Amino acid sequence: MNQPVQKNTLYVGGLAEEVDEKILHAAFVPFGEVKDVKTPLDQATQKHRSFGFVTFLEREDAAAAMDNMDGAELFGRVLTVNYAFPERIKGGEQGWAAQPIWADADTWFERQQQEEEMKRLQAEHSAAMKEAEKLHREKVAAEKDGEKEEADPMAATEAQAVKQSS
Repeated sequence: MNQPVQKNTLYVGGLAEEVDEKILHAAFVPFGEVKDVKTPLDQATQKHRSFGFVTFLEREDAAAAMDNMDGAELFGRVLTVNYAFPERIKGGEQGWAAQPIWADADTWFERQQQEEEMKRLQAEHSAAMKEAEKLHREKVAAEKDGEKEEADPMAATEAQAVKQSS
């Protein structure tokens, strides 16, 4: 029972209480046509449970949204955006009561491997983004240092001219 990642549906975590499906839709529509937005409700409070799902028509749009919105801020809260796993019905159509306790044992290891692989890929993605940000900061700093170096030769030349005239 392989649980493939749905590459056009995104999990969006860290939602503020004020965020509803309309706001979530508006936040993600700049990246492409949004097919569906869901924010599961807590049965006790009838408020969303701080997460939602956004489904795009195109995989590329979902990828762009994930790259741009993961770590972004919405209503003062930092979002976590990842590919969503398909919804699982516990115990299949009949539920757990109709199955022996060991019925899920064969697929448990596969699910664990997939979850570990997903975490590894997310860690690699995060590390790559941090490295890119670091390189960008270094480039900007080098450009600023280059501007200072260009100004320094003039100052040095002026200082030499003042010393020679004295």
